[in-house]
Amino acid sequence: MLTTRTIATSQGAVTYLEAGQGAPLVLLHGIGSAARSFSAQMAAFADRRVIAWNAPGYAGSAPLAPAAPDAGDYACALGAFLDALGVADCDLFGHSLGCLMAARFAADHPQRVASLTLASIAAGHARLEPQERARLLDGRLGDVAALGPRGMAEKRGPRLLGPDASPDQIRAVVETMACVDPDGYGQAARMLSSGDILADLARLPASIPVRIVFGSADVITPPEVNRRVAAAFGRAEVVEIPRAGHALYVDQSGAFNAALAASLRRNDERG
Repeated sequence: MLTTRTIATSQGAVTYLEAGQGAPLVLLHGIGSAARSFSAQMAAFADRRVIAWNAPGYAGSAPLAPAAPDAGDYACALGAFLDALGVADCDLFGHSLGCLMAARFAADHPQRVASLTLASIAAGHARLEPQERARLLDGRLGDVAALGPRGMAEKRGPRLLGPDASPDQIRAVVETMACVDPDGYGQAARMLSSGDILADLARLPASIPVRIVFGSADVITPPEVNRRVAAAFGRAEVVEIPRAGHALYVDQSGAFNAALAASLRRNDERG
């Protein structure tokens, strides 16, 4: 079993998991998750140096300074984290809210990203009408305030998985979400409200290969959302995993790992 590590960075302490050796593969989790949710990927990619952080405000990682950070604040924290680990460049993966962090980091630091894989994309709410943005943000903040992390996890957690998810997988997702810190979750929710992944993807150089992966049974960021992002971006490879839910790397880990591995192999061949 992997042990959580802590490293000091110029932006504050970050907790994380790490396994394997080789070319770095960095995994960024979503708003209701944590590094520990990537256990199947930590085991599957042992030929690489796999690093899964706990984002600022999650699982002991220091929160960001602004009460309402944007994607750039998380990208800065990620850069400081990779600097502290001595990682000059990496294959970068983001899931859901982690997509906003990954895309901004890749746009701001393209020389540090060998490939970008985005799964179950949270595109951000910046392009929505102000009233709709406020409604969505208030809903998230209201849930965690009224129900607490455990109640929120019991309500939201099972919806993250597809129809073939096992009881153990459902329990694992709920338990991970139940451990979120309300303040860190609130910062992440505000970043989601201001996020605009299309603006960041538009800044990516053609040298960075991009792959978008999503599940056909995702009810959180449905297939049409991922397809819209892919169509607007225009040059991403797209993989749809049948019967996979939002947390596709959990409920369809074999198919997901194969999709990610294919992307990494292509990047290795390009190198």
